[in-house]
Amino acid sequence: MRIAYADPPYPGCAHLYADHPDYAGEVDHEELIERMERDYDGWVLHTGAAHLQDVIALCPEGVRVMAWVKGWCSWKPGVSVKYAWEPVLLRNPKQRLKSAHVVRDWLACNVTTGQVVKGAKPDAVCKWIFDAMGLDPDDDLTDLYPGSGAVTRAWDSWRSQLSLLTEGTAA
Repeated sequence: MRIAYADPPYPGCAHLYADHPDYAGEVDHEELIERMERDYDGWVLHTGAAHLQDVIALCPEGVRVMAWVKGWCSWKPGVSVKYAWEPVLLRNPKQRLKSAHVVRDWLACNVTTGQVVKGAKPDAVCKWIFDAMGLDPDDDLTDLYPGSGAVTRAWDSWRSQLSLLTEGTAA
């Protein structure tokens, strides 16, 4: 299965990454979603809570919205209700067998701090998403916005762990 993992700058936030070597300006989310629909069997898209309404309007029917709940969030002056969660959109996760373990549609996990790239995803968030998508070690995951490299490192680690577990049960 070919999966796209997209954690682009959120709408209107591209300027925050102007110093990053991959900076390419504002992301066209409509084009991004169309490309993921066309070129991949399934996909994952992170966005901000304040942008969910606009982004979900661009998505095809059947997209699942999950919630990454942040135990710690930034406090912005003048914002009385804090943004302490992040929507994660899933498209075409694999169906699980009834005997398979259950994955919640939310995860409580703190944000990363001290990262070179703002918004780098914690390992636990990535692995929760891989699990929710029902991915296997032989699936092909493409990180469309590698930024910090956190998603690719989590994918390599997760695949290695799952491969070891699979080898242990095959014997």
